[in-house]
Amino acid sequence: MKVIDKIKKAESEGRFFYSFEYFPPKTPQGVQNLYDRMERMQRFGPEFIDITWGAGGTSANLTTELVATAQSVYGLETMMHLTCTNMSVDKIDSALKSAKECGCQNILALRGDPPKGQQNWESCENGFSYAVDLVRYIRQQYGNYFCIAVAGYPEGHIDNPDKEDDLRHLKEKVDAGADVIVTQLFFDIDSFTSFVARCREIGITCPILPGVFPIQNYNGLKRVISFSNNNVPQKIWDDLEPIKDDDAAVKEYGVNLTVDFIKKFREIGINGFHIYTFNLERSSRLILERLNLVPPLENIKPLPWNPSLTSKRAKENVRPIFWKNRAKSYVRRTESWDDFPNGRWGDSRSPAFGELDGYGVSLKYPKKECLEMWGEPKTTDDIALIFAKYCKGTVAGIPWSAQQLDPETEVIRQRLAAVNLIGYLTINSQPAVNGAKSSHSVYGWGPKNGYVFQKAYLEFFVSPAKLDELTAKISKDPQVTYYAVNKHGDLRTNTQNDQPTAVTWGVFPGKEVIQPTIVESMAFMAWKDEAFELWGEWAGIYDRESESAKLILDIRDNWYLINIVHNDFQDENGIWRLFDLEVDQLAKQTKHLFDLIA
Repeated sequence: MKVIDKIKKAESEGRFFYSFEYFPPKTPQGVQNLYDRMERMQRFGPEFIDITWGAGGTSANLTTELVATAQSVYGLETMMHLTCTNMSVDKIDSALKSAKECGCQNILALRGDPPKGQQNWESCENGFSYAVDLVRYIRQQYGNYFCIAVAGYPEGHIDNPDKEDDLRHLKEKVDAGADVIVTQLFFDIDSFTSFVARCREIGITCPILPGVFPIQNYNGLKRVISFSNNNVPQKIWDDLEPIKDDDAAVKEYGVNLTVDFIKKFREIGINGFHIYTFNLERSSRLILERLNLVPPLENIKPLPWNPSLTSKRAKENVRPIFWKNRAKSYVRRTESWDDFPNGRWGDSRSPAFGELDGYGVSLKYPKKECLEMWGEPKTTDDIALIFAKYCKGTVAGIPWSAQQLDPETEVIRQRLAAVNLIGYLTINSQPAVNGAKSSHSVYGWGPKNGYVFQKAYLEFFVSPAKLDELTAKISKDPQVTYYAVNKHGDLRTNTQNDQPTAVTWGVFPGKEVIQPTIVESMAFMAWKDEAFELWGEWAGIYDRESESAKLILDIRDNWYLINIVHNDFQDENGIWRLFDLEVDQLAKQTKHLFDLIA
């Protein structure tokens, strides 16, 4: 959807709206951390996010990757920066094509900064010299497909000392086809209000979004304003002087200052703002909370997972549970599917899941960090302890889940840690939920005034001997269904057909029952390749002949991956009875191990 349409809708509803800016990180781990942050900040309800292009066009490929992932995996309406710097027409065409293919309909057209190592800006061969040229070109090539934003400079552009001339250039960009103006950051509120008034006087009528930067630290502020020679009123310097060495106090001041700015924007009829996050989260969250702008759950979580914004996935409303912690992999492995008729995942089963080689099964942390988290396990008890520590929150991630457990697992966290300690290595789970309100802060999703349900679900690796013991117990409980498979594809199950089993569903006024999360055999067989390959990736951080590598590869080659569904969602403890003992008794049996993860 075009950002200008979202802005018009918000304006017609008389509500505040806001957006976040991110930049491409320099390291693979930084990229993964940014994805995690974007997913969390999606819950703050931004109208859109934008991704910068990078000084000198140095991050073009990563920018397009971030835009595609934000749109398709995290369901974030995304605006892609596009600059003229080092960009020939061929490169611009490629960038615009990539944006359109991933469902992005929003471009922030900029001249850009000088190429790295150069003092002055110069156009490249067969490129454009000014942002207005880029705006005209996009309109010529794509008509009204894209919403085009351009930059505004309340204090004037650093390369143009004539503010009135700079304003005329802004008018040219709007007349050439720009839909919205996003301003450079500023700290002088009077300069912004004067800028808006002057824009309106010369006939600029499009929305103007003020760019705000929550001050993070004293030296950081000095560095940021040096880029464009921003004016910082003396009162701000005076306020910061006594606290400049206290980063926490400076952050708090920055949050309060930004809140005051936003309140003043509304006084002059500006209802939207753009936060320069600098890839940070806390200050943005505090600003929105203090302005009471964090939206209701129904607006930001229509399904238990983030719906994709790509056009061919527009009807998708069902996904297998197995990729719960690896959504990016799932989207990539199904991106070649033609469509998702009626949202029914099962109707699109004819296309194969993408091959693993094309989607890069890999660890989400660098080798050094992996070794720090997981050490050098020598026994299966050592492995079990790593999994248990992850469940308790004392290890940041495991190969199958780079982020911490979802809040919904808090009620089963102790039991998850316990079953890991006795040899069931869990990688996915959800508790039973019997009719929680759709507005529930932990379990809720979907439209208001509805109720949501979940069957208890566990997925874990288990040795062949323990699998035999477990399936014998399962055979005595008609409420339990399971699939178990090893690396070689030997499948064991007690299900009588291949039909999907819903494990999450919701009931809402005026709607048919929505069943967005399922367990299904074909998807499980596709997932098992990825799940077992991650053992190989883990082993790869050690010497091939080391005890740790041999242990991990032995688990990969011989153990089973099993998923269990307890179909009686009213029996929240039913799934745990398969492990014989309640968690308190289990904790006593394994006290020496629990002491290690406390």
